[in-house]
Amino acid sequence: MQELLLWSTVRNWHECPFAGISVGLAVSWFTRLKRAHFYLFLLCLLAIIMYLDRVCISVAGPRMQDALRISPEQWGWVGTVFSFGYGLFEVPTGHWGDRFGARRILTRIVLWWSVFTVLTGLAFSYPLLLGVRFLFGAGEAGAFPIVAVAIAQWFPPATRGRAFGFFIMCSQLGGALSPLLVVPLQQRYGWHMSFYLFGAIGVMWSFVWFWQFRDRVTDVNLSVTHVPWKPILRNRSLWAIMALTAGYVYTMSFYQIWLHTYLERGRGFTEGALSLSSLPYFFGAAANLLGGITVDWLLRRVGVKWSRSGVGIAGLSLTALSLACTLFTMGHIALIACLSLAYAGITFQQPAVFAVCADIGGLRSGAVTAMMNTAGQVGFAISSAMFGYLVKTFGSYDTPLIPMALLAGTGALLWCKVDVVVKSPPTVTPESAAPMKA
Repeated sequence: MQELLLWSTVRNWHECPFAGISVGLAVSWFTRLKRAHFYLFLLCLLAIIMYLDRVCISVAGPRMQDALRISPEQWGWVGTVFSFGYGLFEVPTGHWGDRFGARRILTRIVLWWSVFTVLTGLAFSYPLLLGVRFLFGAGEAGAFPIVAVAIAQWFPPATRGRAFGFFIMCSQLGGALSPLLVVPLQQRYGWHMSFYLFGAIGVMWSFVWFWQFRDRVTDVNLSVTHVPWKPILRNRSLWAIMALTAGYVYTMSFYQIWLHTYLERGRGFTEGALSLSSLPYFFGAAANLLGGITVDWLLRRVGVKWSRSGVGIAGLSLTALSLACTLFTMGHIALIACLSLAYAGITFQQPAVFAVCADIGGLRSGAVTAMMNTAGQVGFAISSAMFGYLVKTFGSYDTPLIPMALLAGTGALLWCKVDVVVKSPPTVTPESAAPMKA
């Protein structure tokens, strides 16, 4: 019956003087909706590729350390130099995304990091590996801010949390797939092959993105050259987000650089048992999606502040508690369960973090998200190097987990300081969804 009524309305649209306008608006809305969801699909594929590339080095870590004769404290610097490169170029690249749009800048980013993924597999010495990873980080810098630009352009505030949730969820799926793919590949072809394969996939994605994606040109020109830094830097919520991000990324560094070395050399896992290391990422993926849905659900019921802060407090509190439990856990299954819950707590609150950056930044979401991500890279750089030195000093792979638990608890408290005003995207005409001009 509903279908017949809809068809009758469309068939007799000319009898109403305003029907042409209504049909035009409906077609415009549906076209934009289809585009937005297709672009989100591409971004979700990118998230999977990104974390395949990132976690690949953690899975291959034990073999690479043996092949290149790298000590624990030296291995920590492999992650730290990546963060140095990433942090140096994060804010400039985020600003370029605001100015030139997500189509061009994200294409450049993915091409760059894919090339250096391949070059990681070609590294034959420790100094060369450090140089490649620094340039890898410099090229990947800005990926998350530019994704934030694309989502802020095509999704309204009421659905941004869900969009960010899907995107970050897929990044965790990439991390989960990495050990399942890398371990068989390196057992058969050596640790180099996975870097070659994942780099080639990234190159293919970048061509599809440039061919398909279109930036939304609005009545407010996105190609602005000026970023209002003073009001942005005076925003207390931004500083709270930057501080708590530095804290939780300190812990994420462990999962991306040290997890497989920790399991194999600190907890006695065999290489074959490393497939269990996928579980934290599967938990993280589910928590990302749940976090994004929860942010949007709470927004309609308790308002902006607690839709963001409530999710953040719950997530980082779970992380702090689970990491504390990890220190007293002996069995392999129980250990993986605690590590999975700790990681899920981090990823549960990530959609709220990105939603806050979009809320604060509006049309400058790229620059604001870049500032948040730069703070995160500071935590990543410190953690990656510090882990190796703590292992060397105390002779235990468990000791570095203590500051992680403390920082997660501090982050939960910092979420209480976050309070933002949502900025809606400007209106846009159907004809304006075209490539931006530099």
